[in-house]
Amino acid sequence: MTDGALPLDLGGGLVLRSATPDDAEKLATFNAAVHADAPGERDEGIAVWTRDLLRRPHPTFRPELFTLVEEAATGRIASSLNLIPQTWAYDGVAFGVGRIELVGTDPDFRRRGLVRRQMEVAHRWSAERGDLLQGITGIPWYYRQFGYEMGLELDGHRRVAAVDVPDLAAGRDEPYGLRPATAEDVPFMAAADAHGRARSLVSCVRDGPLWRYELDGRSGGNAVRRALAVIEGSAGGDGPARPVAFVAHAPALYRGALLVSACEAVPGASWLAIAPGLLRALRGLGEGYAAAGAVVAGASRFERIVLDLGSDHPLYRALPDRAREGSPPYAWYVRVPDLPAFLRRVTPTLEARLAASPAAGHTGELKLNFYRDGVVLSFADGRLTDVAVWPEPERAEAGGSFPPLTFLHLLLGHRSLAELEHAFADCHARGEAARVLLDGLFPKRPSFVWPVS
Repeated sequence: MTDGALPLDLGGGLVLRSATPDDAEKLATFNAAVHADAPGERDEGIAVWTRDLLRRPHPTFRPELFTLVEEAATGRIASSLNLIPQTWAYDGVAFGVGRIELVGTDPDFRRRGLVRRQMEVAHRWSAERGDLLQGITGIPWYYRQFGYEMGLELDGHRRVAAVDVPDLAAGRDEPYGLRPATAEDVPFMAAADAHGRARSLVSCVRDGPLWRYELDGRSGGNAVRRALAVIEGSAGGDGPARPVAFVAHAPALYRGALLVSACEAVPGASWLAIAPGLLRALRGLGEGYAAAGAVVAGASRFERIVLDLGSDHPLYRALPDRAREGSPPYAWYVRVPDLPAFLRRVTPTLEARLAASPAAGHTGELKLNFYRDGVVLSFADGRLTDVAVWPEPERAEAGGSFPPLTFLHLLLGHRSLAELEHAFADCHARGEAARVLLDGLFPKRPSFVWPVS
């Protein structure tokens, strides 16, 4: 393990250090190559994202949160990653998260443990910030070796073919229109987003500076840039138009698709009423991008709208015959280094769930066995009074047994207790009372995280 002090001599002529803005060009070149779809290609969107992080002001990120491993003699980059601080919420309870991104190693330097050494540094930085969770979106299996579990819902989408977008009836005025968002729309978008986030167990929280950054903080061509637009309409077609929802969409086509990354409405807005006009406006954007040649990959032909809004969204339900099934959700890699601390942080949620369960007012202990260690939750009259480490768990005393890290699926609503018991023979609840408590405290529930990038 490293103590986090940089620069650090890794031996073999390699040095681990933090990046500076002066590294922007060579790191952009490195990332464009290692994150390209195929050897010898370049991902220019990744290059622009890298430059933006190192050269443009960001509300939560600083250039030194990039780690670099380089050859001391030549300055050649061997490996790199970064840590993007942000705030997520668990059923409304906010907590700090360190998102690890742009992890890559030059093929000539792989299998030397370089990512592991950088992860140790990033984990230390995240702990010093007080983060309760680290998250990564990445390739299968790889990050498990660093203490991560694929335990939180990621993506999931529906597709609307261009030919399935309903045309406006002849002689009718469009009831809802789409216009680019401005800085004056930030409070509205933040309020609509907060309302929509209540559907998700885990979500990402944006404050005013982050919304303004999403609006105009990134350069054109940045791989993670999204254009923000406001949906306006008037009740019954009478009176002035007012904002009712917002949408975040890619500013170019990708393989014939216009990607929608977020879409939320104010309380009381009718998704059934909004949806047809929104689809027509998005179709118009897609056709415009195709005509202008604004294409990231694939042919310059608009074919479909991809609503990348998680596994469940009211817009899907408003379009039962048009929003076709896309890919099922993938999963975030998540790491919770101090599970008792996380459980203490979300105590208000756990107590509210308990009060709504058959175990309302419960007094007693719930012991959770993770085989190498565990935790004990103590309740008194329905209040969670203590969460303690159980250093030497006894299976016979445990209310629930979970192989290492599998409990994260239950904690984050990714799988139900019954699903975990079906998947893992050594995962089970012991006794009726424990099963009632586990089902009540940790129900399965969808999450949608549009992260800070």
